[in-house]
Amino acid sequence: MYQDPALELKQQQFNAAMERYESVGIYKAIGKIVSALNISLQFYLLYLVLPLSIGLPFQALSFGAAYLAADFINGLVHMYMDGNDDYDSPAGPLIAAFHLHHNTPLYQKNNILLVYFNESGSKIWLAGYLLITAILLRTASLHPVLSYMLLYTGILSSVAEVSHYCCHVPDTRITRSLSNLGFFLSKKHHGRHHLADNVNYAFLNGFADPLLNVIARKYSRGYKKTTDKHYATYTGSGTANR
Repeated sequence: MYQDPALELKQQQFNAAMERYESVGIYKAIGKIVSALNISLQFYLLYLVLPLSIGLPFQALSFGAAYLAADFINGLVHMYMDGNDDYDSPAGPLIAAFHLHHNTPLYQKNNILLVYFNESGSKIWLAGYLLITAILLRTASLHPVLSYMLLYTGILSSVAEVSHYCCHVPDTRITRSLSNLGFFLSKKHHGRHHLADNVNYAFLNGFADPLLNVIARKYSRGYKKTTDKHYATYTGSGTANR
């Protein structure tokens, strides 16, 4: 049977990257370190921003804007990562492990706070965002409304991981209510990301998906015929017990 040499090479690179992920302890430790850093920086931003008073209407405005921003930004990062196949790079094991989430329809049930912590470890970019935001808050005269928006965006980026997690575990009354109210992704909406190709990358509530889908059609090659095929010959446990 004919095997595409380029695909076979990518599968070999993927398997080698996952072998490094499983055998080199630092790769799994990175997740815990990044989680701790993200949560610590989120608490630090709360410390910096909460003394600022902006009133309830501006609180609602900053929170709503942050919800949309977090949905879009996290969806954009998701789109980039779904198409990233640089398995030979130093970050290759993390990239390969990320791709296995498409092969894991059901996650283990865990305490939501533990999910918030653990899933924040996949967001290396968020640590940079939070650190830059902290520097700006300490050194620049930002408008208080903008300060709150930046804070909420940083926190909601971790909440987005909880929303995504809830799409892969049995519903509870609370998660079903959050989904019905539009605060979290619905399973039906997120299901299209797994069943179709190159659609519905948003992680938080899906409001940004119409725009993200336009960007994906123009700039993304999709995942069904590319990175989803790279783990086809992988037989390890990987993130299957996520």
